Amino acid sequence: MDYIFLTGLAGSLVLVTGAAWPEQKGKKAIHSVKNWLLGLGAVVMCTYATLGYLAGGPIFFIFLQAFVIIASILMMMETSDILDTAVLTISGLAFIVWSLFLFEGYNTVFFILGLTGIGLGYAFEMGTIRRSLALTAGSALIALFSYIEASWIFFWLNVFFAIFSGYYLIKGLLAKKK
Repeated sequence: MDYIFLTGLAGSLVLVTGAAWPEQKGKKAIHSVKNWLLGLGAVVMCTYATLGYLAGGPIFFIFLQAFVIIASILMMMETSDILDTAVLTISGLAFIVWSLFLFEGYNTVFFILGLTGIGLGYAFEMGTIRRSLALTAGSALIALFSYIEASWIFFWLNVFFAIFSGYYLIKGLLAKKK
């Protein structure tokens, strides 16, 4: 195992732990263990993506992690959904346009849609169905992109993230029916 793989493994473990950590309604975002795990994991995974890119990997994972870091900052600051949407739309569009200039095939579309879903999911209010839905769909699309790119750490990370987010989505939907 090399240092790049170990960095990705460490970041993945932090993010998966964050995804599995239960959300606590009524708690300020800055005091949420889940949010700190997600934010810290994003920083470690950005380091991994950068190291991977420098070793010949795709740049798209740097875009993903930079976007997630922006979303994590918004999440911790508990900004309004209107501000979140504006900031994420502008930054997301910048990454999307850049991705289109670097277009490597239709798999790039899976990346772009997944990036959008994950970013919105991070920024939406904790404990909401739309947050869980955005995270589940975004993670599934990034897992598909990662599979196509044969980036196994990002693949498994996003498979687990989609499963945990999907669990919270189903839990929220069932609670709403009651």
